[in-house]
Amino acid sequence: QVQLVETGGGQVQSGESLRLSCAVSGFTVSSYGIGWFRQAPGKEREGVSCINTGPNSPFYADPVKGRFAISKDNRTFTVYLEMNTLKPEDTAVYYCAAVAMSPTTPPATMCTRAHEGYYWGQGTQVTVSS
Repeated sequence: QVQLVETGGGQVQSGESLRLSCAVSGFTVSSYGIGWFRQAPGKEREGVSCINTGPNSPFYADPVKGRFAISKDNRTFTVYLEMNTLKPEDTAVYYCAAVAMSPTTPPATMCTRAHEGYYWGQGTQVTVSS
């Protein structure tokens, strides 16, 4: 059974930082994409940052470029999202997702296409106060 468990959310002030973690278990495909998505109240879920097992660089959505960084610990199969210089508009529930994916497919595809076949975590709330 595939499980993704996010931790690290919380409430911070504008300009501060948070690091989210996503522990993945039971996901045994060798080629995959994994990423972070977020959903703010009244808005659709959007891709924030995605990576895969291929050679391509990670994808970052425009609003977070230069502030967020995704990384992955292959030994523990944990994915991180380092979030710096947080803004009130970053307030959302953040979800980790994984999907079987060819290594030749750009990570942007995972973050921007319809989320069919994705495995999701339960989400973690991030609240940024001004």
